[in-house]
Amino acid sequence: MMRAVDAIMECLKAEGVDVVFGYPGGANLPTYDAFVDAGIRHVLVRHEAGGGHAAEGYAKASGKVGVVFATSGPGATNIVTPLTDAMMDSVPLVAFTGQVRTELIGTDGFQEADTFGITMPIVKHSFVIQHPAEIPRVVHEAFHIARTGRPGPVLIDIPQDLSRAEIDYEPVTDVHLPGYQPTLDGNSKQIRLAAKALLNARRPVLYAGGGVVNAGASAELTELALHGRFPITSTLMGLGAFPAPHEQWLGMLGMHGTRAANYAMDEADLIVAIGARFDDRITGKLSEFAPRAKFIHIDIDPAEISKNVPAHIPIVGDAKRVLPRLLEEYTALHADPARLNAWWERIDRWRAQHPLRYDDSADGEIKPQFLVQALYEATGGGECILSSDVGQHQMWAAQYFHFNKPRRWINSGGLGTMGFGLPAAIGAAFAVPDVPSVLLTGDGSFQMNIQELATARQFDVPVKCVIMDNGYLGMVRQWQELFWDRRYSNVDMGQWPDWIKLAEAYGATGVLLTDKTTLVEDLRAALATPGPVVVDVKVTREENTYPMIAPGTAAREMVG
Repeated sequence: MMRAVDAIMECLKAEGVDVVFGYPGGANLPTYDAFVDAGIRHVLVRHEAGGGHAAEGYAKASGKVGVVFATSGPGATNIVTPLTDAMMDSVPLVAFTGQVRTELIGTDGFQEADTFGITMPIVKHSFVIQHPAEIPRVVHEAFHIARTGRPGPVLIDIPQDLSRAEIDYEPVTDVHLPGYQPTLDGNSKQIRLAAKALLNARRPVLYAGGGVVNAGASAELTELALHGRFPITSTLMGLGAFPAPHEQWLGMLGMHGTRAANYAMDEADLIVAIGARFDDRITGKLSEFAPRAKFIHIDIDPAEISKNVPAHIPIVGDAKRVLPRLLEEYTALHADPARLNAWWERIDRWRAQHPLRYDDSADGEIKPQFLVQALYEATGGGECILSSDVGQHQMWAAQYFHFNKPRRWINSGGLGTMGFGLPAAIGAAFAVPDVPSVLLTGDGSFQMNIQELATARQFDVPVKCVIMDNGYLGMVRQWQELFWDRRYSNVDMGQWPDWIKLAEAYGATGVLLTDKTTLVEDLRAALATPGPVVVDVKVTREENTYPMIAPGTAAREMVG
């Protein structure tokens, strides 16, 4: 016999959980009492949203399930944004929320909220505990659902009185959910058809999304691309799935992707989408997206296939299992790689005519693109886990910071959550402590969860925070400049706060960098400083992120 909360701790250990993130409150006090003797490392965040994003960063960097704890009412509602973020980016997450005692449910008791109802549309699955004896099985089912198929967040809502009840605990050794059986292997006939389509294509493009990273299929994707000599591009979330830079790498595609990647997609006769969902930031004007192409769509989630773009050859399955079989079928056809010579010549002309570029400053001012390049050099060619927030700095990182491994790029893609970066970088540091955790952020985003600097200091997390400081909400300002006649409205952030003083107030090291000529050396020194560091880099105030596909236009109409 043991308390239900102690059983939760046993289940977490059985699932291999070594660290969790959370914040205590009245409804989850029994759970926090269990942590005292559990032997599981708990990281006390300063806001539940920080806990949810830290769990996301942990999951994205490690590939394991992230875990976050929150109390009832405002504690639970504060993790709504991280749960939605995890749902959009397919992040395996298990959230434990406290709930008021069962006799108070429905009475508008203190700190009561309908957590189940509020979160139902933004999680992969929800559990509301009805009887304490069901808790062990529910916990293991939650982890199974979160990590299998298309990963995602799962919520467990536990009334306080049930969490402290005594149960007869027996370890759960198997999880079988008859109504939940994701398709993993892919249809053999469809895979053969896909191989033949690749054989017959003269202008193919491989288009990889975050699903390749989630599936751990980067090696399989790389092998297929290299064997077939296929051009390859990726979404924002797929960066690192194919090692960059590389002669076959076209760069990121989409709204702020390279011209070579977008032009290749526009003229392709066959697009192989792997773990990607054809969202609006990729397609631009949907009716004019890749008008010459047939589509092979490989995805573990059948709901994504043909959702936005009709698939000519749909393949439902796990990319890690499907890609080797596709390569095997393609190899058996003895394709001649020389058939792609004309296609590569056209791509190379685009790359020569339209490289990523920017006008460097003549007055010594630091351009934001130069900052990203300097950071790449200072990290020894990207030898770090780089997290970002959302906005211009995120796009410039995607363009100029080359990711040669999966799970080295941590950012909020689908939801675009400002304030994601700092807690996510902390979570990544716990997940992979032997790889430096670096945050590239904007002065707007950083302030949204800046309280997590206290978490970094308390737990001695050596996260290095590099602020691209332009005094604006940069991406919003850019859109107001381009599409709203430069009528700037509420985007000027001023020159506050004093980042150095603020860093020191949190017990971190603050560094101000303004000299372009020594930027690489100065960044290298800041990265080598022990403990958490905040680096304030003053950059050009009004610089736009180019190239760009304007909303509602086709890829061939890129500007900048």
